Amino acid sequence: MTEVAIIAIGRNEGDRLKACLRSLPVDAARIYVDSGSTDDSVTFARGAGVEVVTLPPNTAFTAALARNAGLQLVEAGTDGFVQMVDGDCSLDPRWLDRALDAMRAEPDLAVVFGRRRERFPDRSIYNRMCDDEWNVPVGEARSCGGDALFRTRAIRAANGYDPTLIAGEEPDLCLRMRGAGWRVRRIDAEMTLHDAAMTRFGQWWRRTERAGHAFAELAWRHGANADPHWTRETRSIVAWGIALPATLVLLGLAIGWWVLAMGVLIYPLQMARIAWRKYRAGDARDFAIASGFFLVVGKFAQAKGLLRYHWRRLTGGTASLIEYKGAEASGR
Repeated sequence: MTEVAIIAIGRNEGDRLKACLRSLPVDAARIYVDSGSTDDSVTFARGAGVEVVTLPPNTAFTAALARNAGLQLVEAGTDGFVQMVDGDCSLDPRWLDRALDAMRAEPDLAVVFGRRRERFPDRSIYNRMCDDEWNVPVGEARSCGGDALFRTRAIRAANGYDPTLIAGEEPDLCLRMRGAGWRVRRIDAEMTLHDAAMTRFGQWWRRTERAGHAFAELAWRHGANADPHWTRETRSIVAWGIALPATLVLLGLAIGWWVLAMGVLIYPLQMARIAWRKYRAGDARDFAIASGFFLVVGKFAQAKGLLRYHWRRLTGGTASLIEYKGAEASGR
């Protein structure tokens, strides 16, 4: 499998990274890029025979920067491929064969991806929601996630990832590749097992805040050329997370607090609407109800991320990672 290089990236992933590196086929070029880990990630990767790149400790770490650093070690072969994988994911042993078949059959495919699943979906509602989020439809797609097989020629022609993005780097890259005539496809194949390791509300809140930051930045940067999905999500965040609550408070001050009390009933109604839609689509009742709740509450977390981006943009501040996982205790 010399035509395939695999780039894994990570930061303090502990045993998750060990599972990731153990899942990579040894007949492929394996590269691990470490973003300032304080655990034994680098030592383990070197011991496993994986080529290691360590980003300098004073670096403004982003996943995009790490992936670009890995790409610098990949030979620019005309028919080469590079598999990106996050350090908290394990690669399915059948994935690369299925993905390569798809790429060879359609020369204008820049990237293919498959089913990413949560390793422990039943450990928390947050993990379960991640698993639901990963289950995108099979077929033509507008973007991929962190795990995907790329055609080396296509990703190089697009100048790789934008290293200044702290989130949303894959949709940004896919937009640029599609603009150059390439295509993105989700195929019907198992790809990776992901370990979100989210067991606390605060973790979920931070991850959702990061999503709001990404939608805001991508929509603003690309303007009229932005993916319509980013624009719709940004408008929804502004409406539900900023404009509506602000309007209700102002009406409460001007007319009476009973207006505010009546107005907030819009939120549980929206939760019920989403829950009913997901239940009708086949989700279990309890999961549908929980999804309705968290998807609406999440608008406030996303609003925080949106405001954080625009405040940084207006003040000239430096972007910093919005992390939701800490270092994991690591064993052999």
